[in-house]
Amino acid sequence: MNESKGRAPSRRGLLVAAVATLVIAPATAAGPVKLTGPDLIVRADVLSRQWLVRDENLSATTCSVQEGDVTAGVHRLIRFTVMTPNVGDTDIALGDPNAHVAANDGLYEFATCHRHYHFRHYAKYELVDPATGYIWRAAKRGFCMLDTDPNPAYFGQPPRNPQFRSCGAIGIPGNQGISSGWADTYRFFLGGQYFVLDGGDGQPPVPPGNYVIRITVNPGFEPAPGESTAFASLDPNHPGVYHQLLESNYENNVGEFAVTIPDHVGKSGSGPLAGSQINSIDDDEHDPPRK
Repeated sequence: MNESKGRAPSRRGLLVAAVATLVIAPATAAGPVKLTGPDLIVRADVLSRQWLVRDENLSATTCSVQEGDVTAGVHRLIRFTVMTPNVGDTDIALGDPNAHVAANDGLYEFATCHRHYHFRHYAKYELVDPATGYIWRAAKRGFCMLDTDPNPAYFGQPPRNPQFRSCGAIGIPGNQGISSGWADTYRFFLGGQYFVLDGGDGQPPVPPGNYVIRITVNPGFEPAPGESTAFASLDPNHPGVYHQLLESNYENNVGEFAVTIPDHVGKSGSGPLAGSQINSIDDDEHDPPRK
């Protein structure tokens, strides 16, 4: 599960197939021109059901520890699942990351720990204190976009087969994107799907209490000096702000849910997923697509 709109000044020829282009329906007497296209949201209902607070022993060799400047050892974490459906009528088709890197279009960057490419500016994770407005940030560095879960029937989208099922790697072609009617899911046990609550990442400790986890997919960003925006799109409502993915609607990209961080968590943790038994922690870059 933040950028902007308005077409970028440059769309490289080899990326034409990768761009999720907006389709403009002709104006009619019934109303104004209507924009259709891809539309990413965050499943807040999934967020509210799939989280837990627990103590974990984080290894110094874990990429999320290295990338997040987390000290190795036992830390109190809040873990959570992020699901970002495409509820629009157009696919987000990115194709092979190697092609984007070759074009230097700013969509991917090389992750030295994982030894593969990471999507840039895909989502922003924030833990908010509603009493003070203070924000803690997660260290999730990048994503591979895939069709991992079909959207529920009540979304009103007809069922279809998934198309985007391969992250790819350096020199190995991938096929990334999110089909209309599908979602990309990062489950709570994957790398970086957490906030460190005890200050072990250099941020202030998070006291017990009531908080809000806020996830923004395709967030708006102001480019850093020298950062390529060849693939990104200008936001028509915020001058100087870009979005990495072109969408028909940037106003529905935020999902929030309330969490309570307790004084004590016990061996099984605290929250809806307390006591969850999983085979591995924090060593997968992405939840593999279901067969």
